[in-house]
Amino acid sequence: MNSHTQKFKFRLGLFIAGGLTLFIIAIFIIGKQKNLFNPVYKLTTTFSNVSGLQVGNNVRFSGINVGTVDDIVIINDTTVKVDLVIRKDVWQFIKTDCKVTLGSEGIIGDKLIIITQGSPSAVLLKDGQSLISVEPIKTFFVNKYESCNFYK
Repeated sequence: MNSHTQKFKFRLGLFIAGGLTLFIIAIFIIGKQKNLFNPVYKLTTTFSNVSGLQVGNNVRFSGINVGTVDDIVIINDTTVKVDLVIRKDVWQFIKTDCKVTLGSEGIIGDKLIIITQGSPSAVLLKDGQSLISVEPIKTFFVNKYESCNFYK
């Protein structure tokens, strides 16, 4: 029979305790990023083109991350529905006249949703309501060897 020394048992216990600690810390970091442990409410909006937006991307209000993209569903050939999860502590600032647009986190960064500020006199949004979207401006890049005739 192999009997393990007291030193081996102590190191094994330390290794297991350290592994469990790292696992719990990772759960809390991921949970905080995905708003698993915060009270949240859901909003929806629609776009004709989400141009690279993905589930899990950030939602910003006044330059602050306030939520994440929860789901992206194609409704028909011209409409894409985007579900947003917003933290409850910013609920009091998101009004019915706020608008939603797509942005990016830098020049070549991830896509994100930007919620603009509404007027102070507007009514607060309720859980599950929809926000009006503003479609991003499309840019055309023209090769110098091609003509600029868009009506071909």
